[in-house]
Formats: sequence, structure tokens, C-alpha cells
Amino acid sequence: MPSKAENLRPSEPAPQPPEGRTLQGQLPGAPLAQRAGSPPDAPGSESPALACSTPATPSGEDPPARAAPITPRPPARPRLERALSLDDKGWRRRRFRGSQEDLEARNGTSPSRGSVQSEGPGAPAHSCSPPCLSTSLQEIPKSRGVLSSERGSPSSGGNPLSGVASSSPNLPHRDAAVAGSSPRLPSLLPPRPPPALSLDIASDSLRTANKVDSDLADYKLRAQPLLVRAHSSLGPGRPRSPLACDDCSLRSAKSSFSLLAPIRSKDVRSRSYLEGSLLASGALLGADELARYFPDRNVALFVATWNMQGQKELPPSLDEFLLPAEADYAQDLYVIGVQEGCSDRREWETRLQETLGPHYVLLSSAAHGVLYMSLFIRRDLIWFCSEVECSTVTTRIVSQIKTKGALGISFTFFGTSFLFITSHFTCDGKVAERLLDYTRTVQALALPRNVPDTNPYRSSAADVTTRFDEVFWFGDFNFRLSGGRTVVDALLCQGLVVDVPALLQHDQLIREMRKGSIFKGFQEPDIHFLPSYKFDIGKDTYDSTSKQRTPSYTDRVLYRSRHKGDICPVSYSSCPGIKTSDHRPVYGLFRVKVRPGRDNIPLAAGKFDRELYLLGIKRRISKEIQRQQALQSQNSSTICSVS
Repeated sequence: MPSKAENLRPSEPAPQPPEGRTLQGQLPGAPLAQRAGSPPDAPGSESPALACSTPATPSGEDPPARAAPITPRPPARPRLERALSLDDKGWRRRRFRGSQEDLEARNGTSPSRGSVQSEGPGAPAHSCSPPCLSTSLQEIPKSRGVLSSERGSPSSGGNPLSGVASSSPNLPHRDAAVAGSSPRLPSLLPPRPPPALSLDIASDSLRTANKVDSDLADYKLRAQPLLVRAHSSLGPGRPRSPLACDDCSLRSAKSSFSLLAPIRSKDVRSRSYLEGSLLASGALLGADELARYFPDRNVALFVATWNMQGQKELPPSLDEFLLPAEADYAQDLYVIGVQEGCSDRREWETRLQETLGPHYVLLSSAAHGVLYMSLFIRRDLIWFCSEVECSTVTTRIVSQIKTKGALGISFTFFGTSFLFITSHFTCDGKVAERLLDYTRTVQALALPRNVPDTNPYRSSAADVTTRFDEVFWFGDFNFRLSGGRTVVDALLCQGLVVDVPALLQHDQLIREMRKGSIFKGFQEPDIHFLPSYKFDIGKDTYDSTSKQRTPSYTDRVLYRSRHKGDICPVSYSSCPGIKTSDHRPVYGLFRVKVRPGRDNIPLAAGKFDRELYLLGIKRRISKEIQRQQALQSQNSSTICSVS
């Protein structure tokens, strides 16, 4: 639709009248001021187009006696090349009306009322513009000749229309004919009508001015989608998020929408909570809900073991242990097993919570003597876990001495059951007794209890590891490197790069696993690190005491999956920087496939250790405050004052 300003243009441009002569077609005895002052709807008044396009005659000149009775034509559009280049700056220097100026304009007391202004002195001002320009024509600045005549320099030139139609009725302009003000360049008509505003664009400047700058007319092409989220899981007919719209503004959407996927009311009403529902739309543990959090159905898992040797002193930082440098992202589930743990178990768990931060909660923890196990999970995943069950086994003859044995924790996450076992086998080089410890553990662990087995047809009553989908067994197995200290030292001191495969040829555990006498069905990631036992405390040297124990891979992490390929090892390493014990911590990073589950499992209902959670947050806050204070004191101490 062409703008109203284009209706004022003639079909053929007329030549601009020269200065010193009146415009042809001007009626004698009828100045512009009188015609503009008559009501627009009064009978006998001239057309609005004629009244607006005919220039006014200065009051100091007498009109000619007669004029040719021809049809008047509006003057041609003036050539303002300089105004074209300065239009953008002139537009931004304009001032908006205040509330007081709007009130004065309505009462008729403002010198500029946003309509056609009279040019001659004493001409009555009209309170409203003609109908054809009621929303577009805002000001008609005076020509250079009129301004010069007002300052005292005579000029015989007429005053052609130099004002243009504004693109917004909400941008009033200051009158350019105020006495003593410098002449200002008039604005120009836009080269094309402004494009229609889209409802998807939310910009402060567009809302204020209701316009689009001509240089930014391609804003639709520039407003590309900045954030596209994965499809939610509340049914096939659920709408996409507003943040995934093609023409939306992310900055404005942040104030109106959450990054969480919106939930429709009818989806909540029709959500299925039937027992046994596996693939139903809206099932709490179904496929849609699983795809909402894990589109690839893989969970990131951290499993670690550490023999603390009963040391009360904890490392100053556990970042290297829980947040290794090779992992770009934190894991979804952390499982930490400790043998010969410190005397203050609560302090150990608090340090773990403090290191992992408020994004994780302690799902469960258990202890069997000095065997500790802690399970931390991301706090937004606790709703999909079943009740956590635990069981213990003592492998020593005297049951009161709980330094050797096994501790098992099991639970179901969505439709996949997990079993974690940490063990401390018999030491002193007795391989047969370690094999016996393994047999007692798999037979005596009474798991699961109340949580149903995900696949009872493939389970065995004589082996607890067959009753779960994913099993991780880790701990201090005490299997050594055979051959003696001399042989092992010769392999460790060959050069800068240690021949790890040559060391593993002497490993007792690998030899027994190949025979099938222990850890049946289990696998271990490839080992590329040095033996984790036995170091001098606080040093990187192996046992230098009189016993001269052989360096060995006693600390291991093994895994077993009911479905082939469900567990994928990502990293397997040790922590050489933690030297408070004669053992180095060993950890493994895994990707575990998770399947949708049934809604008949007893859920944990979001239970976690709230007291430990708050204590860990307070520790982080206090340490951050101390760090900032130490930094400030260090900066202030470096400033020297010269007296």
C-alpha cells in the first residue's frame, strides 16, 4: 500500500519556480494562510491537496493582479543531496515530546502542533491537519529565503514546501521557524514504505518508534534462530518451544520464557501413570521422558577407587581426583569407593560434596567397617532413581575385623539396573585366598531386595552380578606383579616411556581372568598408567623401606554388562598428584546405555542427604570468601608508599 506522502507527488515533475516570481496558478486575493485556516470540511473550501501543496506568499509582497486560470500543480520535490546524507544524523537529534508539551499542544498553546503551520505573520493556526495528512505530515520548515527575510536580509523568493511526511505519528518535531534558531535541514520521504512489523520481533526501538530503519529492512534475514532445543517428550503433538521459533529474539524471550520445556495443561491431565507402562506417552520412566534428558540414551559415569591407608589427613584439593583434566564435562553419576578410609567418614563425604558443588546431591552412601561407598548424582536426575539398596560381605574369619570384605549398592535408573561393588581382598601374595574372597562375595551379596529384577530370566541365584544390567566392581584387589622387585624395576627404569604392556605380562589378575577363575564375564579398560602401589607417602618413588614391596596394579575398575556394548570405557587412569597414601587413586570414565523403564518400581522420590548438601555449599562459600580476602591482602601488600 503506498504511503500517504506519495499521494502528494505529481505524475510528472513540474519545474521549480525561480526566486522573485510567484507560483503560477495562484489565485489572486486568496493567500495560503487563509485557505489553510478554513476548516477542512467546510463547504466551498479547497481540496486538501491544493491547500497543502500551494506555497504561501510572503506577507510583504502584493499578489499579482491576474493569473492564468489553469489547474494548479504542486511544486517539484526539491533536490537536497546534502540532506540525504545527513538524514540519519538529523533524525537521531530530534527530541520527543514531553507530557507537558503534549498537553499544551492539545490546548492549542504550543508553537508546533504537528500540523500545517501558517507562514505569514498573524495568520491563524489550524488546530488539526487536513484529513489527507492527519497522520503523516508533521512539519513544514521554512525555506532559506524566508529565514533570511526574518533576520533582516530582504528576499523576494517564495516559500516552496520543503517538509516531508513523517513515518510515525508519535514523533513530533520542534518547529524550525523559532526566532533566533539556526536553520535545520528538513527530513526526507523514505525511499519505500516501511515493512510491516512482525509479531515475532521484540525490540525496544521498534516498539517505541513503530518503524524500521531503511538500512535494516532485511531484519527478518538477520533474525536467525539463536537457540533450538530438543523435542520434548510429553507427546507427539506437543508444540515446539517459543525459543525455537525462526523469527524470535532470544534477548526478549529470556524475560518471558524459561529454558525449561513448557508443559501443556492437557498433557498433564492425560499423563499416564499406569503400572507397567513402558512406551506410553507421558510415562514417568518411558522412552519420551528418557529422550528428554538423554537423546542418545547414554549416561556419563565416573567410577573411582582409593585405598586411603587410614590416613586422617585429606588432600587439600580433590579436583584432580573427581574432575580430571581430560574430561571436558562433569559426569552424570559419581561412584567413589574407599578402602581403609579415614576415621571421619562424614568429613570425607563433605569434601566430596564440596568438590562436586551444588549441581550434585548424595543419592546414597554406605559403610562396612573402613569400606566406604558414596553415590553422587545430578540433582535433576534423582526423580528417575529407584530406592537404593545395599549389602555387605565380610571375608575375614573374625567378622568383627571389617578391614577386608565387600560392599555392594544397587538401584535402578529409568529401566536399567546398576550394581556397584567395592572390595578389599586378602593381601600378602595369597592368590588362592583372593579367589575365595571373590566367590564369597558373589554368593553372599543379597541384592536386589525390593526393587524388581529387570530381567529375571537371565539371573542366577549363585551369582549376584547376573541379576543386574550393568555391574561395576572396583577396589583394592591386591593382585601383584610377579617376578620380583628387580624385574619390575628394570622395566620401570628403561627410559622416559615405561613399557606398560611388558609390565602387564606379569600381572596376576589378568592371568587369572584369562583362566576364568575370577571375575567371569568382566572386562577392564586398557591400562596406560604406572602401577598405583606402593609409593612412599608424599613422594613419587616406590617403596624404599626394608620390605621393598613390588610395585603393582592393585587398584582396579572392572565392568560387566548384560547386553553387549552397553558400557563404553572413555578413560582409565590414576591420580599421581594425590600423595597422602601409599596408593594412588584410580578412576574410570564410562558411557553407559540406559533403557526406558516401567512405572512399577519403588521410586526414591527425590531423596538425598540434605544436611550434607547444605554443608558442602557453606564450605564452598567460606573458601571463596577466604580466597578473595587473601587476594585483596596480597594486592594491597604490593603497593609501596614513598614517604
